[in-house]
Amino acid sequence: MSYFSQIGALTVQQFVSAAVGIASAITLVRGFQRKNSPTIGNFWVDLTRCLFYVMLPIAFVFGIIFVGQGAVETLAGTASFHDVLNGVTQTIARGPIGFMETIKQLGTNGGGFLNQNGATPFENPTGLTNFLSIFLLLCIPTSLTYTFGKMVGSIKHGAALLAIMVIIFGSWVAFTSIAEHQNNPAIAAAGIRSTVGNMEGKDVRFGDTSSALYNVASTQTSTGSIDSASDSYTPIGGMGLLTGMMLGEVTPGGTGTGLYTILLFAIIAVFLGGLMIGRTPEYLGKKIQAAEVKLAGLGALVMPITVLVLTAIAVSFAVGRAGPLNAGPHGFTEILYALTSQANNNGSAFAGLTGNTPFYNVIGGIAMLIGRFGIMIPAIALGGHLAAKNVVPESLGTFRTDNGMFVGLTIGVILIIGGLTFFPAIALGPIVEQLSHARFF
Repeated sequence: MSYFSQIGALTVQQFVSAAVGIASAITLVRGFQRKNSPTIGNFWVDLTRCLFYVMLPIAFVFGIIFVGQGAVETLAGTASFHDVLNGVTQTIARGPIGFMETIKQLGTNGGGFLNQNGATPFENPTGLTNFLSIFLLLCIPTSLTYTFGKMVGSIKHGAALLAIMVIIFGSWVAFTSIAEHQNNPAIAAAGIRSTVGNMEGKDVRFGDTSSALYNVASTQTSTGSIDSASDSYTPIGGMGLLTGMMLGEVTPGGTGTGLYTILLFAIIAVFLGGLMIGRTPEYLGKKIQAAEVKLAGLGALVMPITVLVLTAIAVSFAVGRAGPLNAGPHGFTEILYALTSQANNNGSAFAGLTGNTPFYNVIGGIAMLIGRFGIMIPAIALGGHLAAKNVVPESLGTFRTDNGMFVGLTIGVILIIGGLTFFPAIALGPIVEQLSHARFF
């Protein structure tokens, strides 16, 4: 793409799309904050505040750091040099990369300037920029839990949501890191033993553990940027990346999208808790009734339905089965991963799938549209329903939503919904592939 379209179209949208996500989350939070209100805020005001108070200042400061560390930032065009040793002339792509890198991570966008994304030193030159990339993609989704607590007048409620995110995220990082610290099964089958873990497809600057942390953080924040090849992960390591997205990317999720999606799961958890104690469920003083549960259920299930239906379509037609590079369960995982990534607005890929075909462009576009707006619209509608309600005073029978029991219940809801919807598909992909080898770890 031209520098003009990179800057004037893609980079602008990386700012705006992130701000839209935050504004949508704030809309839902206002539903809990307000009472008997016919409105839930002004979208344009929220959008401009996100852009000028949050996104632009942070991206500008970190852009300077990235360029200072060696990320390329130029409009001078490509560079060519003659390789005397091999007798060939090479052309090196350059461009306004450094500053795009920061908003790519901060806005959980993931669209790198170069195809290698965070694995190339032009975008990610040092260990410091690798660390800052992880920090940038996590900072807004996790910080929004504090924003939630401040707006509803209870920091403990925000801390409860953060605890849910941290527990699941930490578990997935540990799981994937352990898997990637083992020998690559294909290499081990050839009689070669590695003492540094599965380094296939990984940058030697970062190693297997840091790469696993980066990619798990990326897949669980709807970012999609990578510093190692997901297709080269062990079957169980790849399952860690895939299942992190299948949980709905709420741990911590994207900028704004993570907060409003985890609130949908929280409402389902409150509904179940209310059934267990035998009273009308409430969350932050708002009664959770049939309309709220239906909207929350729709928002929680639209992504799994989209992924599974489109995956079934892809494997049912020859044009879809022609896309994967590999046969068998790994090829199925490539298709499943691609559509899971697109429906979650993630953008990472197993890389073995040839996705730039009319078939995958069409169903991929459908997955992205439904995955984005199919969750956002019910979340905003839910905010409107809640804002119009009055606040119910707490009583001895009120189910607490700021303690460890609520945290555990919501984690259970997230895992059960993800497991019930996706386990059969996971069993056909990475689990079958791993079982074809001698051992798990």
